[in-house]
Amino acid sequence: MPDQSIPQSLPEARPPVEAAEGVPSETSSPEGLTRRRLLGTAGATGLALGAAGGAVGYTAAPSQATPLSSIGAGEAMFHVKHQPGITQGLQARGHLVAFDLAAGAGRKEAAALLRRWSESARRLMAGEAAATDDTDVARDAGPSSLTVTFGFGNSFFTRTGLEKQRPVALDPLPDFSSDHLDKTRSNGDLWVQIGADDALVAFHALRAIQKDAGKAAKVRWQMNGFNRTPGATAHPMTARNLMGQMDGTRNPKPAESDFDQRIFVPSDSTKDPAWMADGSYAVVRRIRMLLDDWEKLSVKAQEQVIGRRKSDGAALSGGTETTAMDLEKTDANGDLVVPINAHARITRPDQNGGAAMLRRPFSYHDGIDPDGTPDAGLLFVCWQADPLRGFVTVQRKLDRGDALSQYIRHESSGLFAVPGGPATGEYVGQRLLEA
Repeated sequence: MPDQSIPQSLPEARPPVEAAEGVPSETSSPEGLTRRRLLGTAGATGLALGAAGGAVGYTAAPSQATPLSSIGAGEAMFHVKHQPGITQGLQARGHLVAFDLAAGAGRKEAAALLRRWSESARRLMAGEAAATDDTDVARDAGPSSLTVTFGFGNSFFTRTGLEKQRPVALDPLPDFSSDHLDKTRSNGDLWVQIGADDALVAFHALRAIQKDAGKAAKVRWQMNGFNRTPGATAHPMTARNLMGQMDGTRNPKPAESDFDQRIFVPSDSTKDPAWMADGSYAVVRRIRMLLDDWEKLSVKAQEQVIGRRKSDGAALSGGTETTAMDLEKTDANGDLVVPINAHARITRPDQNGGAAMLRRPFSYHDGIDPDGTPDAGLLFVCWQADPLRGFVTVQRKLDRGDALSQYIRHESSGLFAVPGGPATGEYVGQRLLEA
């Protein structure tokens, strides 16, 4: 993936976000907080340490780490231009879940389901209880930056009779040499991403979404992930993945002039259907890290595989984490300082015709196999306006000789069309389902 097969992720500390994106900055006034949010904030008394997830992301962090007391008060908006959960910073806890429509369910049932899901997401993201049968799991917490994101898989369009509205970009991904895919944990008619900075808040949303599915859809697969809690470090810094590698430098940055062009479908797109305006395409991959093999390497050998220093994320060619990598620099023996097959070299946009994607993953640990091998790695989620130009271009390059490939294994995969955010009064996907 992009500084990628272990893709790059967003920063742990919350950067200020423009009001248009519906996410307040860390210095936002607490005015307007609900009593529940204030209770959740006042009740926070300790830090939860979690292993960092992902690989690299943009670094636009405030001068100080997020105060612990502010974690519960963070709130993302539901009715925004782009669905929440795409440009927000890394969240401490995440759930990815795919559903298949039930036998006999079609367009009408799907529309009713998305209407229910959208209303639940709006309420829960505001720190409110579910409309019916709330479980009280999150009663004492604030919104905790909860985001809920919805997408459609290739098969959804056949199930609902909307084949003519299926984007060409949703054509199945090609096979890759590192694939060992479990089909039962891949794809799906519908996909939901849940993220929050509190584990109970995230689980509360997951349970609500599952209950809302009712008889219209059943769970196909579900995965749980985590990242370091905002405020867990003395100062904002790039995340580390379960290989211990700092990965957070080369993700596209919202401030870049071509960010929207590379990540979101334009409203005047000639190759995407109109209902995908301001949306994005999510590639979801469960990437198992072969940690026992990786940890046998010396730190120097690990750095040669990645092409960056483990201590601070700087390129082996020198400088700091953000110093541009010198691909031509050689050592005293005339050898390239950044190896020709180093992961960071291969995944650079300028080595892939400008291909780039926004990586926003979660780490995962699903226990230990009978032989003592940890089932751990990365729930890789990347966003792009065109998956063929983004993910597929880079992954094909990695297939041809990435040094990291022997230490990872892709075990499941999915590609989903994620429409733009719903306007006030709309539900996600309404422009598709009611066209």
